[in-house]
Amino acid sequence: MLDSAFYIYLWVMTGIAVITFITLYFVEAGYGMLISKKWGKTINNKWAWFVMEFTIFILMCVMWLTSEHRWEIVPMLFLLIFQIHYIQRALIYPFLIKGKSKMPIGIMFMGVSFNILNAWMQGYWIFNIAYSPEYPALFVRHGTAWFYSAPFIIGTILFIIGFIINLQSDYTIRHLRKDPNDTKHYFPKGGLFKYVTSANYFGELLEWLGFAILTWSISGLVFFIWTFANLVPRANSIYKRYRQEFPEEFEGKKLKRVIPFVY
Repeated sequence: MLDSAFYIYLWVMTGIAVITFITLYFVEAGYGMLISKKWGKTINNKWAWFVMEFTIFILMCVMWLTSEHRWEIVPMLFLLIFQIHYIQRALIYPFLIKGKSKMPIGIMFMGVSFNILNAWMQGYWIFNIAYSPEYPALFVRHGTAWFYSAPFIIGTILFIIGFIINLQSDYTIRHLRKDPNDTKHYFPKGGLFKYVTSANYFGELLEWLGFAILTWSISGLVFFIWTFANLVPRANSIYKRYRQEFPEEFEGKKLKRVIPFVY
């Protein structure tokens, strides 16, 4: 019964993602370079990111520790790959942020809420649904041989490439301002910023597409859909902002928003 409810939950999450995708083309999420007072009171950006991302890191650890499959090598490696992103996102990235930027508290709590839902979505599938008689995942049937399968190899390569792109792009953005008291916007250049204005988001899309493939997971697919629904409209908003502030950077170029040569 719980497994049936879980699949309903996945469909509901997918439906909300579609609504979010459409909504974000009309309503800008007010954080980062798009921060707006209309989103209410703000909190230090470093601590906002830490609270958001550390939430899912801890909850995934709890899901693993409470699972009877916690010592099986395949789900343990899935967890490790997943947590690589959130170790960087929760324990490293926030404290590399320069300046005194803020994030609306409402945005932070929306992020926390989604991460709670996503932790259950990913953890419950990997450690429970994948082992259920109704839906034995491929990696369960094949055991450690799954590490030599095409989905695992292709997905892991995509995840690593996306992770590297994300790190490199964040580094570029972080070093646009030389003075920590500087609040002006600058146009990012180099790397995949030669092709898109939100190279960091492209990296994250690749990461979670790779994770969905390497786990061969319905939950992973829903997470990728959510990532796409959240980041693609935001990349569009950032693209339009850059066009307003740096029109000269677009002259004679075919810069895309988030997916090189496509969008």
